Amino acid sequence: MHLRYVFLFVLLLAGCSSTKQETAQQSSQLATPIDPATVATVTGTITFSGDAPKPEKIDMSQDPACVIGTEPNYSQSFAVDKGRLQNVYVYIKDGLGNRVFATPSEAATLDQHGCRYVPHVMGVMLNQKLRILNSDVAMHNIHPAAEVNQSWNVSQSPKGDPIEQSFSKPELMIPVKCNQHPWMKMYLNVSPHPFFSVSQKDGTFEIKGLPPGEYTIAAVHERMGEKTQKITLGAKETKSVDFAFTAADSVK
Repeated sequence: MHLRYVFLFVLLLAGCSSTKQETAQQSSQLATPIDPATVATVTGTITFSGDAPKPEKIDMSQDPACVIGTEPNYSQSFAVDKGRLQNVYVYIKDGLGNRVFATPSEAATLDQHGCRYVPHVMGVMLNQKLRILNSDVAMHNIHPAAEVNQSWNVSQSPKGDPIEQSFSKPELMIPVKCNQHPWMKMYLNVSPHPFFSVSQKDGTFEIKGLPPGEYTIAAVHERMGEKTQKITLGAKETKSVDFAFTAADSVK
């Protein structure tokens, strides 16, 4: 009798594994094909003019495990360097129609290092695994305050095992905070397609692999909202689209 149950359990495990493989294959098969010989690229720079709000100084002394080195810590809401704006989420807002895109098999990684989220802004695709690390010797608490997706709140011990989560609905700029450390905050974007980027320290971004077509491209900043532009891409074409934010833009 005992052997019979063991045999049934093995069959059940095999069935679950097979179902997962079939689901992944179906997702890949349902994806709308794109001819790699025709794909286009969008590049650009995000600029900021005027007086940016001064970064707020962060006091991490409430948790000795967070005090690393002697350099002061500042908020990342306005990361401006020589008129270039970092941490702007750039994505294709419209123009892809009913195209379907396969969920990436590789997880996106969010780390907690120096009691800060790294990166400060990032994007994932629908149902893509988000792998959350804790490189600190401090306890952390990951809490996405989603409005469209389901919110959750998970603690992670110092240098603890990675946590994996996923999101099933598109949503922009989900604030992710740590209940242990009130200064810790980042923004997560969930996209139904892979055509998104985040501006680097020099303000540049790049979106590759787009099929030819007419698109609305958008740039979103956590405090200054969204700006959009129209763009038409031909086969194999590379076009530059720049976005300019100013001190006069409304600050949320």
